[in-house]
Amino acid sequence: MIEPFLSDDDFLLDVEAMRDKPGLHVWWLGQSGFLFMHQGHAALIDPYLSESLTEKYANTDKPHERMSRRVIDPARLDFISAAASTHNHTDHLDARTLKPIMDMSTDVAVIVGAANRAFAADRLGVDELELLTADDGETVQVGEFSFTGIPAAHETVERDAAGHCRYLGYILRAGAWAVYHSGDTVLYDGLVERVRPYEVDLALLPINGRAPERRVAGNLTGPEAARLAKDIGAGIVIPCHYDMFAFNTASPEPFMDECNQLGQPYRVLQLGERWSGISR
Repeated sequence: MIEPFLSDDDFLLDVEAMRDKPGLHVWWLGQSGFLFMHQGHAALIDPYLSESLTEKYANTDKPHERMSRRVIDPARLDFISAAASTHNHTDHLDARTLKPIMDMSTDVAVIVGAANRAFAADRLGVDELELLTADDGETVQVGEFSFTGIPAAHETVERDAAGHCRYLGYILRAGAWAVYHSGDTVLYDGLVERVRPYEVDLALLPINGRAPERRVAGNLTGPEAARLAKDIGAGIVIPCHYDMFAFNTASPEPFMDECNQLGQPYRVLQLGERWSGISR
């Protein structure tokens, strides 16, 4: 079992210490989950902080045993302003993570793709009108944070009958900072051109895509993530979507090697570890 860099009380102490510090502060929670702090306000994208999938797939041919210990009990995240989900897969839209947060942070805004609103409302046990929606090019503002939808191709760019994207990434803005969280995606024509104008300071990209010996569809490989970060002009890139489940993890080394070859700044975090951008 991989132990987090910080967890439980120590993790919360680190978050609290950054509350009044200038800049943008970002913690990796595991898989594609991140916590963001800016000027004392906090937001989440794709938090997965439960054993939902381990229990769901127990005694099946697709075991989802955790490789890493949970960073924090979601019920202790009582200071969240906004929580966004990129798509409906449980490791990106987990009721057992989001419901405790919603119960403890009564003013939290939950953002989902417009195509996924009914599904998400049913999973979370709330009325659809309680959920905010984002879509391709649409921006949702919640206090200090804005979320702009970028289509994701989790193997392809899929849309519902109304043309809403089933899979999204987000441009998260906090003050002068711009973060690109891609959600689960592969490269597709036009992705770079969509993201580059946002002048991304930080890119958060999955690295557990296809490998010759292990076909895992729907995500970037490490080298692809490095090249995408370079092509969109990201100030720095952090890899994610690995070290959670053994069947769909990946080593960050090919990502690091490609970043080094390209001259692309990067940071590899441990679970519960923080990246801070101070000046902008």
